[in-house]
Amino acid sequence: MQAAERDSGVPGAQLMENAGLAVAQEAWLLLGELTDRRIAVLCGPGNNGGDGLVAARHLTEWGAAVTVVLLTPRAADDANLAALVERAVPVVPADDAAKVDEALAGAELVIDALLGTGNARPIDGSLAHLLDRVREERARRLPPRLLAVDLPTGLNADSGAVDPHAIAADQTVALGWSKVGLHTLPGSQFSGRVEVVEIGIPPELGSGIQTELMTAAGARSALPARPPGAHKGTFGSAMVVAGSPQYVGAAALASTGALRVGPGIVTLACARAVYPMLASKLSETTFEPLDDKDGFLSAEEAYSVRRALERGYDALLIGPGLGQMGYVVAFMKALLPMLAPNKGSGSPTTPLRGSGSQGAQQSVAESDPPTEQPPAPPSTTQPDDGGHALRAIVIDADGLNNLAKVDGWPTMLHLPTVITPHPGELARLTGLTNEEVQADRLGVARRYAAEWNVTLVLKGANTVVAAPDGRARLSPFVNPGLATGGTGDVLAGAITGLLAQGVEPFEAGSLGVYLHGLAAELVRRDLGDAGMLAGDVAAALPRAIKELRGE
Repeated sequence: MQAAERDSGVPGAQLMENAGLAVAQEAWLLLGELTDRRIAVLCGPGNNGGDGLVAARHLTEWGAAVTVVLLTPRAADDANLAALVERAVPVVPADDAAKVDEALAGAELVIDALLGTGNARPIDGSLAHLLDRVREERARRLPPRLLAVDLPTGLNADSGAVDPHAIAADQTVALGWSKVGLHTLPGSQFSGRVEVVEIGIPPELGSGIQTELMTAAGARSALPARPPGAHKGTFGSAMVVAGSPQYVGAAALASTGALRVGPGIVTLACARAVYPMLASKLSETTFEPLDDKDGFLSAEEAYSVRRALERGYDALLIGPGLGQMGYVVAFMKALLPMLAPNKGSGSPTTPLRGSGSQGAQQSVAESDPPTEQPPAPPSTTQPDDGGHALRAIVIDADGLNNLAKVDGWPTMLHLPTVITPHPGELARLTGLTNEEVQADRLGVARRYAAEWNVTLVLKGANTVVAAPDGRARLSPFVNPGLATGGTGDVLAGAITGLLAQGVEPFEAGSLGVYLHGLAAELVRRDLGDAGMLAGDVAAALPRAIKELRGE
């Protein structure tokens, strides 16, 4: 953003005028009628403070009773400050405690224009005292609203880290483009509602930015078409390989998540030991019962899955609830190398850029059941429909946990692949600690998506979706109701269902995350965020699609 301001060709004074006007307009929208409404504008020494001075001028002209608090003296020739003095707007220094108290005590709105994107120092001194004073006012029975200019003071624009003196805003007006820190915990807890406003930066200066915020408009544009004359074959088919005696629900939730985003057919391939339970839960899926060993899939059944896929499936999900027995590790090792583009399908093979996981690899534990090396896989055959072939794979949950035990697993991937780890699973795959993953979610996701040549969906608050080419998207959703078992299975299923309909992997990951988050918000509106179940989120996916379409 700083580089764009330098390179924009727009005078700094004009950018400041545009930004200040936009902030004033957002303040008006927050308060409604402005006449005689009391507003305190806290201005720092730099451009952020200048934006606040411009906003104060406009708000005064629109009838508000504005008081400006200056953290430090402005330059003697500051035209924006002179304009306020000319209009008899009270301007008080931050070190005048009595006047600051008077400005804050009756304020209905406080505008935080103290520090912008250039600050990285710990907050202390007079700024710390001023913020602490604002915090006291925010604790009163009828507190003032807090509107932050570009960033709440004390929030790091790049990392989302927050200073101990930072105060959570009700709304942040992001100038030009939003900032990563506003959408990354803990920063997203302090930013409130984020409104991005234009300030005159030429759009082409943003063409090289590879980090995006997921939006309703972007998600809407990625929704698969639903032509009136369609049949079930129009919308593709997905296979889900999931389930074990302990985790029957994971298979059911993943299959339901896939069905609820609109593919024509979803088939659940599961162990015969759990098939009766799953068949009683799922009416709309078809089934591919597989032989098992004590309820777990083994290497021999990889061939059964491959043969079933040759009937013409578009997308495959592997992993939810498979368990972590040695049999399952062998199953993964046998199946993945078989999943290659069909010679007659026209599906491209993307060359791998990574040479394997960088983490400490583990062999199958000696206590796991032994497995035999399977015979060489049979040659790939043409699907029955003469060209319809598997296009993409999703690996989730125990699929990833088992791959973490396999050295060089990325070299086994020959089709476009989406992996959907939570932070703990990604830590196991990389050898990082959970804390290291969480400290740089965007950077870690981007690094390993490129190294492994996969689309990587790092789950959690403000889920990150990273593509192999360096692009990344951040989810706007933070919902504690999703912190319950099974919601990740629903997400993996939804992404698979979108892939089956022809959505490309990075778009499918992004759209799946957005729909999943929106569905959870719809459930929260009805039920609150305590007691929300994964099944509730799956059931709300069609409502999320309907809302996204504006129907």
